[in-house]
Amino acid sequence: MSIKDEFQENKSEFRLASLYQWFEHAVVLFLTFLIAIVVVAAVWTLSLKILFGLVLAGSLDPSDFRVFQAVFGMIFTVIIALEFKKSLLVVAERREAVVQIRSVIVIALLAICRKVIILDLNETDALHTLAFATVILALGVVYWLVRDSDCRKEGAAQIEEVAT
Repeated sequence: MSIKDEFQENKSEFRLASLYQWFEHAVVLFLTFLIAIVVVAAVWTLSLKILFGLVLAGSLDPSDFRVFQAVFGMIFTVIIALEFKKSLLVVAERREAVVQIRSVIVIALLAICRKVIILDLNETDALHTLAFATVILALGVVYWLVRDSDCRKEGAAQIEEVAT
């Protein structure tokens, strides 16, 4: 499909859009732009901290787990922001009307995993560890249920297509 055809198709879709849909689309695009700025700033900061703070300063000690926890925590922060931006782009491309619950669950799982990675077990009590485990298990079950539900809906839609 050529760019001209895509433009004409988008133009006809926007004519049919209500004022609220225009507003929603503008907000999603603005949020996507802001998240992109955050991602660029986070990658820049991460690069500077790794280059100047660890490599050039000579403090990159493989036996110091705290350094690696901090670096992996920063990397996970960037990954979380990218996943959030991706979920907003799906909305912006009008593939879905709202943010998919599956994306929200993945972002929550990433955030909890980040927290577990940077967690200092010497300073964390058993109750907090149990709470993290419970949250991870609950999010995993919810993700599995949502994915299973989506798979059943897709299967039913394919059966309907074959029947018609």
